[in-house]
Amino acid sequence: MTESPLRVVIVDDEPLARVVVREYITMHPGVEVVAECANGFEAVKAVSELSPDLVFLDVQMPKLSGFEVLELIGRQVPVVFTTAYDQYALRAFDVHAIDYLLKPFNEQRFAEALARARERLAARDTAPVDALVSETRAKQTPLERVLIRDGSQVHVLPVDKIDYVEAQDDYVAFRSEGKSYLKDQTLGVTEALLDPARFVRIHRSTIVNIARVQRLERRPYGDYEVVLVGGTRLRMSRARRKALERLLPESGSLHDASGSLHRTRGS
Repeated sequence: MTESPLRVVIVDDEPLARVVVREYITMHPGVEVVAECANGFEAVKAVSELSPDLVFLDVQMPKLSGFEVLELIGRQVPVVFTTAYDQYALRAFDVHAIDYLLKPFNEQRFAEALARARERLAARDTAPVDALVSETRAKQTPLERVLIRDGSQVHVLPVDKIDYVEAQDDYVAFRSEGKSYLKDQTLGVTEALLDPARFVRIHRSTIVNIARVQRLERRPYGDYEVVLVGGTRLRMSRARRKALERLLPESGSLHDASGSLHRTRGS
């Protein structure tokens, strides 16, 4: 019985780099290139529609970086990264056992990466995507946009448009302008990526955009709610109230459940 070919997608914004990978692949029987992509959006679409076995993914690309593509495709498919100089990324790959090819690479090094990918596929091993993304992102500035995959489409959500983020089982839901966007990511990872001067966790399952907070209200029995611009009400843990209050503008106010003023900060 003939073994099915290894179906591969090549992603790189440089045409010559794609040519090199494709030529090396031709030296290995049983490997088929099913798509070549010049940017991250094309890559996400190809992975979603073609379900390849392996992706050769450039790190430095316009529009979407390799890390952002990894976030979007998640644990679906093993990835071999290609990069010219991301030394911090190389350390992360070493720690998390994700292979990479440092440009320029030769056919022997390519063959080693391909063999390692085959081993991962045979073992049904999956990449620790959350850990890799957290480690590489930790060395960058806080997020200014969130990328959310919807089938083969990608939504680009500026962080200043986010009202709040809520844990939902194995996902997080980003709430923005009356819409909800689900992302396969933990709330802990989300919190680590967002700017702590602009976003604060108010409950074990909720992170709020401080700019969207209109007021705090004290409920019966000493509980509190966060009221957002537009009227959305979110439960707040008592232990987290002071952290939020410290970040609110001086004009913020705290009301009790009856609506009467309990305390006003500022005049």
